Amino acid sequence: MQVLPMIDDRAFDLRPLWVFGYASLMWNPGIPVAERRLATLSGFHRSFCMSSIHHRGTVEKPGLVLALDPSETAYCTGLALRVAEGEEAAAIDYLRERELISSAYVERIVPVAFESGETAEALAYVVDTSHEQYVAHLSLEEQADIIARAVGGRGPNTEYLWNTAAHLTELGIEDADLAWLAERVRNLAAG
Repeated sequence: MQVLPMIDDRAFDLRPLWVFGYASLMWNPGIPVAERRLATLSGFHRSFCMSSIHHRGTVEKPGLVLALDPSETAYCTGLALRVAEGEEAAAIDYLRERELISSAYVERIVPVAFESGETAEALAYVVDTSHEQYVAHLSLEEQADIIARAVGGRGPNTEYLWNTAAHLTELGIEDADLAWLAERVRNLAAG
């Protein structure tokens, strides 16, 4: 059996390979997904705490993207995506190219819990809280103002927010901050 690349400074062999998606990976995974399941990750919350200088903003006018921000009492519900068998190494290569573009995310293996009570280890990308792109201090109003105006290599920051909010609603996942931001940014974009 092939041992996959290094993560957390150790070789791993996760078969099946689950990837935890909490934002754009839910609606645009870019990898061959064999199964999707609601899953919860403890110890992190979904937060617009990363400045985006590539995908949803530029160096001159950064946008914001969601990240898993560590917090002992928090949790984040998203989608666990099981990668199609035999595609694990290619999926990791793709995800690294996409998610590790500026080193603001750190690749981790994390325990996730499914609604059934089962658990699995999953690959996740969490924010590096010591990275210069970590901006957890912004108020919701400041976040809305940035998101309403930023555009990057993958398109408008508004699209990222609205797609993520719509998919959370579709999945029945409540996120009060994201719902507020989606509405506030719609108002800012309209005015």
